[in-house]
Amino acid sequence: MIKIKPVISKKELKQFIMLPFKLYKNDPNWVPPLIMDQKNFFNPKKNPYYEHSEVQLFLAYKDEIIVGRISAQTNTQHNKFHEDKVGFFGFFESINDQAVADKLFTVAYDWLKEKGMDTMRGPMNFSTNNECGLLVDGFSTPPFILMTHNHDWYQKLYENFGLSKEMDLLAYLIPKRPTPERLQRITDKLQKRGRFTVREISSKNKKELRRDLQTVFTVYTKAWERNWGFVPMTKREFDHEIDSVIDVVRPEFFYLAFVDDEPAGFYVALPDFNQVLMKMKGKLFPFGIFHYLFGKNKVTAMRVITMGVIKEYQNRGIDTVFYTKNFMIANEHKKMNIENAEMSWILETNTMMNRIATNLGGWVHKTYRILDKKIK
Repeated sequence: MIKIKPVISKKELKQFIMLPFKLYKNDPNWVPPLIMDQKNFFNPKKNPYYEHSEVQLFLAYKDEIIVGRISAQTNTQHNKFHEDKVGFFGFFESINDQAVADKLFTVAYDWLKEKGMDTMRGPMNFSTNNECGLLVDGFSTPPFILMTHNHDWYQKLYENFGLSKEMDLLAYLIPKRPTPERLQRITDKLQKRGRFTVREISSKNKKELRRDLQTVFTVYTKAWERNWGFVPMTKREFDHEIDSVIDVVRPEFFYLAFVDDEPAGFYVALPDFNQVLMKMKGKLFPFGIFHYLFGKNKVTAMRVITMGVIKEYQNRGIDTVFYTKNFMIANEHKKMNIENAEMSWILETNTMMNRIATNLGGWVHKTYRILDKKIK
């Protein structure tokens, strides 16, 4: 007999967090998240997402054994920005049992319907600003930092419930190779012609770092248009996201662009810290801390995670200079032997970004899918 129960107690939240450790124990490509980070993520007092939207977690039991989980959440930021009534689900995990999956999807569907939503969309953990997407192709390697991984049978569970493709998110793998001389030659010309400069964020002290991060937020709020799935972050959410990755940020992979001293764009690539997390097995203590301290400078890959250029400064070549600078530095980095990079995720409909990734020698090595179901 299958039962679905809302997560209410601390014990149930721990069970929700720990379920993937059971379901993926024999999967060599699953990356265990830090348990302490997961507890903070689901803590309404620590995660600013809860300040503007509602979340409910659910557990599935079969013969009194926990066999699945799911979250259902509203997203007022998304619906105000896109002027729609989309509700979201995420953190879906299940044994390979359609009946269990159907029960989980149904409870999320019903919860979203009660909230007045007309569409069920996911997986989102909790939004496109966090981990999102169902892996549908590329199961043979671990995900890069802040990307998802799931069993290959999940697509069948989703589709059998009636969820259908809304958008694919593409991840390009780019092998290490010398930066084309042509790109190196034109970067200086682009900066002179476009009257812009590009520099790394400051790493001298925290005060200067915070100042630069405030500049990033200023650009972020101006640079994004009504792209599919984009959700504007509040300042508190932005700060929270920065705090969550600040320990793995490398200034040499994080850039700001200026036009006549005015902020014009930003670019972020992160070392693939998943290589370290796989060894930590979800715990910082007693031994995880050693993997962290000795492994963080031995990462051999990076993920190009985001870039934004304010509209009036687009088409000047700022994006080309960002990518060229990043890949030149990665190729020459003395402390980290960067062997490859992932550009992710890129909307399948984003012709320009898909072309850039291809021109850099990349190919799609993983495909993630967002699925919808109309609520009636």
